[in-house]
Amino acid sequence: MTHADTARIDPVSDTGPGADHVRLIADQLTVSAGQVAAVARLLAEGGTVPFIARYRKEATGSLDEVAVALVRDRLAELAALDKRREAILASLAERDLLTHALRREIEAATDKARLEDIYLPHRPKRRTRGTMARERGLAPLADALLSRPDMDPVAEARRFVTPSGATADTAPEKFVTDADAALAGARDIIAERVSESAEARRTMRDLFLRRGRFVSRVVKGREEAGATYRDWFDWDESLSSIPSHRALAMFRGEREGMLKLSLRPPEELALGLLRRPLVRGNGPAAREVGAALDDCYRRLLGPSIETEVRAEVKARADAEAIRVFAANLRQLLLAAPLGQKRVLALDPGYRTGAKLAVLDAQGALVEHTTLFPTGSARQRDEAGKALRTLCSRHCIEAVAVGNGTAGRETEAFVRALDLGVPVVLVNEAGASIYSASEAARREFPDLDLTVRGAVSIGRRLMDPLAELVKIDPGSIGVGQYQHDVDQAALGRALDDVVASCVNSVGVDVNTASVELLAHVSGLGPVLAANIVAHRDGNGPFASRRDLLKVKRLGPKSFEQAAGFLRVRGQGPGHDPLDASAVHPERYQLVRRMARDVGCAVADLLRDEAARGRIRPEAYVSEEVGLPTLRDILAELARPGRDPRAGFSAFAFDDSVSDIADLREGMRLPGIVTNVTKFGAFVDVGVHRDGLVHISQLADRYVADPAEVVAVGREVLATVIGVDHARGRISLSLKGGPVDEGA
Repeated sequence: MTHADTARIDPVSDTGPGADHVRLIADQLTVSAGQVAAVARLLAEGGTVPFIARYRKEATGSLDEVAVALVRDRLAELAALDKRREAILASLAERDLLTHALRREIEAATDKARLEDIYLPHRPKRRTRGTMARERGLAPLADALLSRPDMDPVAEARRFVTPSGATADTAPEKFVTDADAALAGARDIIAERVSESAEARRTMRDLFLRRGRFVSRVVKGREEAGATYRDWFDWDESLSSIPSHRALAMFRGEREGMLKLSLRPPEELALGLLRRPLVRGNGPAAREVGAALDDCYRRLLGPSIETEVRAEVKARADAEAIRVFAANLRQLLLAAPLGQKRVLALDPGYRTGAKLAVLDAQGALVEHTTLFPTGSARQRDEAGKALRTLCSRHCIEAVAVGNGTAGRETEAFVRALDLGVPVVLVNEAGASIYSASEAARREFPDLDLTVRGAVSIGRRLMDPLAELVKIDPGSIGVGQYQHDVDQAALGRALDDVVASCVNSVGVDVNTASVELLAHVSGLGPVLAANIVAHRDGNGPFASRRDLLKVKRLGPKSFEQAAGFLRVRGQGPGHDPLDASAVHPERYQLVRRMARDVGCAVADLLRDEAARGRIRPEAYVSEEVGLPTLRDILAELARPGRDPRAGFSAFAFDDSVSDIADLREGMRLPGIVTNVTKFGAFVDVGVHRDGLVHISQLADRYVADPAEVVAVGREVLATVIGVDHARGRISLSLKGGPVDEGA
C-alpha cells in the first residue's frame, strides 16, 4: 500500500484515553490500532457508519461499513464493561474490601465473565449455608480438610462442637451440636469457596463449552400438546456445534413448557475436573473434600455455569439468526426497482373484490376503485373493461398484483386481458402493517386501509427500498426465529442494514418521504420531517447547499448527509455534481480536475476521453488520498448510479395456482422468499412457500445456504414432496442453474 493509500491514519497515543481499548479491538479485528483510533475519533465527532466508510477512507485505511460497525459495537461493549468495572470498584471501596491486588486484578479483566468471577466472592449476598458455617467458626476445619488429607476428620471436627454446658439463649444459630454438623458446615464452606473461585469457574466454563451436551426431553404429560416439538422429545447433541435454529427452537419449546433442557457435560468429567487439584489420596479427610466438591458442582457451580452457558449459547444463536435476517433484509431492500413508471396496482380479494390504485410515475395516487376479477361472469366482464379503460386513460406502463389471497387468480385474469404491459406479482408482506401505520394515515387520511395497501403494492414494485423503509423490518417476514432473539440487538442490526441500503442507493431529496429521509446519514426523523416541510413550503430544492436553509439542519448534519442526497435539476446554474455521490467538500477538487484537462465539470461527466486524461496521483494531498480519488473518478463515470440490478418481470407457471395442482417431479419457476440456516423457502405461486432443505440446494455440499441462494433470486425448483394434510411442500434445486450462478 502506498503512502497515498494510507494518508492520515491516526496514530495511537500511549497515554491517551481508550488506548488499551483501541489496541484490544485492533487485535480482535486484525486491523491497525491507528485505524481503530480513527474510527473512534470520527464516531465521537458524530460521524455515522455510512459516512465514515464512504467519505473518510484516508483516515480509516479504507475500512468498510462492516468493519466500522464492528469497531463501533466493540467500543460500546467495552464502555459498558468499564461502567460495570467502576461500579464494582466503588462497591468494594465502600465496604472497605478493595486491596491493591484486587484492584489490579479487576482493572486487568478484559471481559465481563472474568470481571464477574473476580467480584463474585466479594459480592454482597444473602446468608448462605457457607456463610452460616463461617459464622459458627468452622472455616479452620474446612482449611484443615483441604490441607491435611490424612487427618481424622471426625476427631478434628469434635474440637468445633459447642461445649455441652453452653446455652443457646442468645445466638442458637451459632451452635455446632456434634461432629457431623461441624463436618457438614466445613463441606458447605469448601463448596462455596470453590464455586466462587475465578479459576474453578473459568475451568468449568471451558469444559461446558467444549464438552457440554444440549439435551432435550419432553415434559411428562405434554406429548400431545407439544407435537410441534416432536423432533426434540429425545435429543442429545454437542453444545459446541448445535445450529442456531435448532437451539432457538428448543429454547422456545422449553419456554412454552413442552421441553426440558440440560446444557451440561457428562457429570463424571465435571466432577473429575473439580476433584483433581483438591482431592489428595483416599483417606477420610479426602473423602470429605470429595463430598464437598460433589455438592459444589450439583448445587452451586453446575447450575451457575449452566446458566451462563445458556446465555452464551442463546447469544450465539441470536447473533447467527440476526445475521441471517439482516442478510435477507438487505437482499429484499436492494431488489431491482421498476423505476418511475405509471403503475396500476391491485390488492386482490375474493369477497370484497380487488382494490385498485392508479399511481403516476412519482408514486402519487391518481385514481382508485374496486373491481371483482374473481367474481361472477358479469363482474369479471366489467372488471376487464375497467382495466382496459384505466390502462388506456393513464398510459399505464406496468400492473402490480399483490401475492396474497386471490393473487394468482387475479394475476391470471389480468394476463389474459393482454394489456401489452408487464404484469408482476408483488410480495405484499407487511403491506397491511403500512396500511394501518401513522405514515399511511398521514398521507391518506380519508382512504380505506385496503386502498392504502394497493398503493403500497404499486410503490413496492416501483421502488422496493423506498416503500419497505416505511415498515418495521420485523414485520417483513424474512427472518429466522426473529421473535425469539434479543429484540434490542435485532433492532440495531436491522437499522444498520436499512441505513446501509438507503445510503448506498442515495435519496432524491425532492421526492423522498420522511421515512426514507430519516435513514439518511446524519438526519433522523426530526430533520427528515423538517426537510419535507421546507420542500412543501418553498418548493423543490435547487441545490444541496439549499439544505442549510432547513430548520435545525446545521453544518455537521449537512456534512454527514449531503453526499447521500441527490438534487436532480436542469437549466443554468444547476451543479451536475449535486446529482452524484461526490461530496460537496470535494467539488473544488473536481472543478480543478476539469480545468486541468480543459473542460467544464459537466463535460467530465459526459466525456470518457476527458476523464481518461486525469491522473489521480497528481491530486493526492494531506487530506485526499487515492481511495477517495478513485471513488470520485468512478462516480464521474456513472454519476448518481443506482447500484441495484436492472428490473426484469417474473412469471410463475400458469398451470399451477394451488397446492392441489402440484405433483412430484414438476419443475417450476420460483422466487426465494426467505433463507435460513437449514435451507431456503421458495414461492412457486401456490399461496404457500415450499422448503428447499440445505441438502437439496445444489449438486454439491453446501455449508451455508447463503452460498447459493438469496432472497429475491429467481430459481427453477423441482417438487419432490407434497404433504397436503399439513400443507407442506418439499422442493429441490439440484440440477438447476442456481448452483452455478451463486
